[in-house]
Amino acid sequence: MSDYPPPTFDITKPHSARVWNYWLGGKDYFEVDREYGDRYFKIYPEIVEIARAGRAFLRRAVTHLAGEAGIRQFLDIGTGLPTVENTHEIAQRIAPDARVVYVDNDPLVLLHARALLVGTSEGATAYIDADVHDPERILAGAAEILDFSRPVGLMLIGIMGNVADFDEAYAIVRRLLDEVPAGSYLTLGDGAVLDEAVRALSEGPGGHGYYNRSVEEIVRFFDGLELIEPGVVSTHFWRPAPGSVPIALDSFCGVARKL
Repeated sequence: MSDYPPPTFDITKPHSARVWNYWLGGKDYFEVDREYGDRYFKIYPEIVEIARAGRAFLRRAVTHLAGEAGIRQFLDIGTGLPTVENTHEIAQRIAPDARVVYVDNDPLVLLHARALLVGTSEGATAYIDADVHDPERILAGAAEILDFSRPVGLMLIGIMGNVADFDEAYAIVRRLLDEVPAGSYLTLGDGAVLDEAVRALSEGPGGHGYYNRSVEEIVRFFDGLELIEPGVVSTHFWRPAPGSVPIALDSFCGVARKL
């Protein structure tokens, strides 16, 4: 994957990946992202813990998939800006031959991914510049790295909320699942904030374009799949680390196997 076009940045409005990086304590954001993140935090301070819980869930889910489930291929859509314990680092620590494809559409993510998302020599780590609204582009690019005749870990954490219409979001997930074989896994998490002021800031003009779902809608994404224990739960409660003290958050997640 060479001959990349030079990245261009829109610093006039907040972008989801950069705002989440700010909430996670990162340094890769612009002033517009920080200002928006601060406004959001003032009316909904729980968002920082939701962001942290989402990353921790990713770590636990990938550890399970690469370990107990034996998954050796991952398609991580909406990866966000690279941080510690990325999908390929977790998977390839367990299985050095694991192959990981990341997908995002923010130029800053692209810039960092080229430099930082470097995996083992035994496996493969690649990045696709694509939008979640275009599953065909995602699948075509991923097919250059992944073998879709073998099980894939499809990672959709904090990304489907970027699709405003639930029916469209549901259809995208079904299309992605249609391409992977039985024995693949869907790992999905999304926000379920009901507070109207928060939703207006997130979904309205000048927001970062994230649309919260109802818990029932999040559960629907797993239609026809075999949910593994503990099912769809508030993010902290998905197989919490020993000694941790889970708290209920307005975000829900699950991992399920395609039969």
